[in-house]
Amino acid sequence: MSSNSSAVDADALLVRDVDGQYRPAHAEEVLSQARRVLSRRVRRGATMSSPQAVKDHLRLEIGALEHEVFCVLFLDAQHRIIVLKQMFRGTVTQTSVYPREVVKEALAQNAAAVILAHNHPSGAPEPSRADEYLTQTLKTALALVDVRVLDHLVVGGGDVVSFAERGLL
Repeated sequence: MSSNSSAVDADALLVRDVDGQYRPAHAEEVLSQARRVLSRRVRRGATMSSPQAVKDHLRLEIGALEHEVFCVLFLDAQHRIIVLKQMFRGTVTQTSVYPREVVKEALAQNAAAVILAHNHPSGAPEPSRADEYLTQTLKTALALVDVRVLDHLVVGGGDVVSFAERGLL
C-alpha cells in the first residue's frame, strides 16, 4: 500500500490495480469472483459429488434476487452436470412452473436426473405446501420418462433448504 493510503481493515480482501498497488476489493468484485469459482465447480461434466457446491452456487446466483425464479440442474446417468437452466421467472411471491416444459427440457438435454431449485425473495427458505405439491407433481411427471428427481432446493437469502435432507422426496 502506498504511504498516503488510509488504514485498511485487517479482514478486507485486497485486489491489485493495474499500477501494482493493492486496494480493498469492492463487494461486487468479491461476489463476481466467487461466482466464477463456484461456476467452475458447477460446470458441464462435473460430477455432483458435492451438493454443497450446488447450494453455494445457487445461494449466490438466485439468493438475492427480488423475484422468484425456478431452475433445473440437468444431470446425466452418472450425475454429471449437463446444464443448469433458469426455466421460469415469476414475481415477488410466486412463479408459474409448467411440468410439461420441464419434462420437454429433460428429454432435450437427455437427462437421467434433475435437481430442482427456486428462491424465496422474502429470505425465508421454508418450503410451502405449494412447493411440496409442485415437487411431487414434477417427480411423477419426470418418472414417466425415467428421469429421477434427486432434490429440490429452496434458497432464501443466505440459507438453502434441501427437500432430500428433510425427507420430503
